[in-house]
Amino acid sequence: MIIGTNYTHGGDIYRNRVQLDFSVNVNPLGTPEPVKEAVIAAAENLAAYPDPYCGELRGKLADFHRTDPAWILCGNGAAELIYQFVSALKPKHALLPVPSFSDYEAALRAADCDPVFYPLLRTEGFLLSEKILPAITEETELLMLASPNNPTGRLIDRGLLLKILDRCRETGTWLFLDECFGELTDNGTPSLIGELKDGDRVFLLRAFTKTYAMAGLRLGCALCPNREILERISQKSQPWNVSSVAQAAGIAALSCRDFAEQARKVIREEKNWMVRELRRLSVSVLPGDANYLLLSGVPGLYERLLQRGILVRNCENYRGLGSGDCRIAVRTREDNEVLIETIGEVLHA
Repeated sequence: MIIGTNYTHGGDIYRNRVQLDFSVNVNPLGTPEPVKEAVIAAAENLAAYPDPYCGELRGKLADFHRTDPAWILCGNGAAELIYQFVSALKPKHALLPVPSFSDYEAALRAADCDPVFYPLLRTEGFLLSEKILPAITEETELLMLASPNNPTGRLIDRGLLLKILDRCRETGTWLFLDECFGELTDNGTPSLIGELKDGDRVFLLRAFTKTYAMAGLRLGCALCPNREILERISQKSQPWNVSSVAQAAGIAALSCRDFAEQARKVIREEKNWMVRELRRLSVSVLPGDANYLLLSGVPGLYERLLQRGILVRNCENYRGLGSGDCRIAVRTREDNEVLIETIGEVLHA
């Protein structure tokens, strides 16, 4: 719960009159039926405390990712893990490419870290390049990245990502890599998990929120081969931060093996259609790799769409972005048609 703080994320359907929410980037297929069934079944045992070790869930995650269960940490959504990790690390010097997810900076500042911002340029499509490598030095305690990035939707080239990993190993820099949208990219981005070595200073962030449309349940996980930081995070966490309902939902979600691929097929088709339609309306759109699109050049679009019951993500508060920048999710054709038609109407009103 937040008090006296401006809410800066998407999904605020509680203080706005919203008929269609394009501000959050969850799977357009919705929540899998096995997950819903698991939630209902778990509700029969609400009197019991949840497993503080998330034992079964961690085991299933280890099988899913083909890794050691000891590397896995579960949390109350990916956001909690961001704050826990930064709080445990307490870096004094952190490098943060921008624009990026606002909670990276918020977590750093909450830990009394004043980050160094590395600007991603609009003229270069907000792509990260090898120019960042010299910026990673022995003084850089932490580098925070996302692939695909939010809100640009741009992936980091895998070859570059491996060079960044090597550079971080050379300098002793912690690499935080947010892979939360990886399974919903055009071809399902391969994780960096297979490249990790025991003891690596790498924290890979994953979540059930986007892939399985479970935002309301709050379930995230991290994969980290560094035992020391995991123990420090655990010491700062209350033992029942992952509810029994969320654990049951996560276990059920991992059994839905083809669900992400089904979603990718829908997203690819719908995203291509949306890009064509937006460009037909002369709206500037960044062709990212994720299940969302960054629009620019239409000041007031957020407000005008909200007046018509459509919520998009106003990106003016992102560092490196400004007036007229909005992010839209890729939803089903029926919903997408309503959005495109409404954008056309407000542009010509």
